[in-house]
Amino acid sequence: MYIYFMNNTQEYIITTEFTIESFVQLQAECKQKQEEIDRLTAELAYVKNELAQLKRMIFGAKSERFISEKDSGQLLLGLCLPEPMAEPVKTETITYERKEKTEKTKIIPTRQALPAHLPRHEEIIEPIEIPEGSKKIGEEITETLECKPATLFVRKMVRPKYMLQTEDGRESRIIIADLPSLPIPKSIAGASFIAHVTISKYVDHLPLYRQAKQLKRQGVDMPLSTLGGIVAKGADSSIPLYETLTDKTLNGEYLQVDETPIPVLTEDKPGAAHKGYLWVYRSVLENLVLFKYEKSRAREGPKELLKDFKGTLQTDGYSAYDIFDKPGEITLLGCMAHARRKFEAALTNDKVRAEYVMAQIQQLYMIERYARENNYSFDERKVLREKEALPILAELSDWMKFNYPQVMPRSAIGNALAYSLNFWNRITGYVFDGRYEIDNNAIERCIRPVALGRKNYLFAGSHEAAQRTAMIYSFMGTCIMNNVEPFAWLKDVLTRLPDHKANKLEELLPNNWQPLRPSLL
Repeated sequence: MYIYFMNNTQEYIITTEFTIESFVQLQAECKQKQEEIDRLTAELAYVKNELAQLKRMIFGAKSERFISEKDSGQLLLGLCLPEPMAEPVKTETITYERKEKTEKTKIIPTRQALPAHLPRHEEIIEPIEIPEGSKKIGEEITETLECKPATLFVRKMVRPKYMLQTEDGRESRIIIADLPSLPIPKSIAGASFIAHVTISKYVDHLPLYRQAKQLKRQGVDMPLSTLGGIVAKGADSSIPLYETLTDKTLNGEYLQVDETPIPVLTEDKPGAAHKGYLWVYRSVLENLVLFKYEKSRAREGPKELLKDFKGTLQTDGYSAYDIFDKPGEITLLGCMAHARRKFEAALTNDKVRAEYVMAQIQQLYMIERYARENNYSFDERKVLREKEALPILAELSDWMKFNYPQVMPRSAIGNALAYSLNFWNRITGYVFDGRYEIDNNAIERCIRPVALGRKNYLFAGSHEAAQRTAMIYSFMGTCIMNNVEPFAWLKDVLTRLPDHKANKLEELLPNNWQPLRPSLL
């Protein structure tokens, strides 16, 4: 075989021989090299995506909100009308008269009125000199918001003692009123103080050592161990109520489940924190939230807790939940927000495909918003979904199946498509029952205080302390879900719990709670 080539100045002729075997070998080597190039290209794309996500976690915005460039911001029902066909553009000449531009009236900004329920301390400021004969014709009122720091006080319970003697004077007995039941017997902490310290830590994310500094500024030097003991014993006193909350939550027909880590100090790992997990269960229809501490993320924890559960379970794609896929007993639902999150992460990898999917998912959320804003019943929401959401989902499913073979499996867009297709039946199952939610976002909002708290108090001091933390977050999460003020609820419940009947503890749960009476304590 002759191979002829030339450069700018010379011509070359190379004589060589090719056999069928050498050609096949060369072809195989080329194929092998191409496979290696494809593998390295896919690996490079994967590493670049991982690096982009890491940079975003450290430096970037956390918002997952997506606004399509074509989105006009309007929701039309029928929600998903096809776009009209383009028609030839017609032009016409229009003349009009315009008024002469005048100077706009300057709008003077006004302050928002202060809440009417706040007490007013009136202060009358008279002029320094009022000339004789002056008549009052009105007054100017200016209000400013003032603050008095939280004030500690001592509740002093005085119980007079009386002695009663018999007529003959031989016997006598002492008469004295019973001491009111206290949340922590023989403790200096009353219900309002326990509630204040607990709410400050778990709702306002103020660690105990900072609270100790605040107390010291008010002249109360309370050791950190004492504050910790007050929180712990306050939580222990509410164990019966927590058990009632557990039963009521797990007896619901529709649960959302998620989990979040919590560092725990243990003797087993000196010098390091054990990574425990708070498993969160939300009974959607009853509006209850339950946190349960487990030492690991293994499936044994929820498996034991949900061993008698029958109904619908909504989760993310974590494989530990696969054991609950029991047709006829448990229906598994997925989370549309988790699928959307995958495509949002793929915007830098394949913008065209990712934006298309996110725009379709956005239409699904617009349907949900329309139903919510118009106070649709469960049945009405189901009808709306079947009419408007099902066609979008059917088209999106076909699109994903067509596009998945065309992308690299390890790329961000490939991962997003694989996740959605693998869990498609779970993700879209919400359409067929108006009680179901489109995603797990509500339970993730319950977890958010835990993430904020971890950054402040850093860890739980033991496995027992981690379970107490779970108890308190259960109560606080249920309060928030039912728009109940946490401090007022906890103070009232700690006061009433010691004398409350065990078979009526359900009355004290935040979704049923009615304050007994107003109190200054």
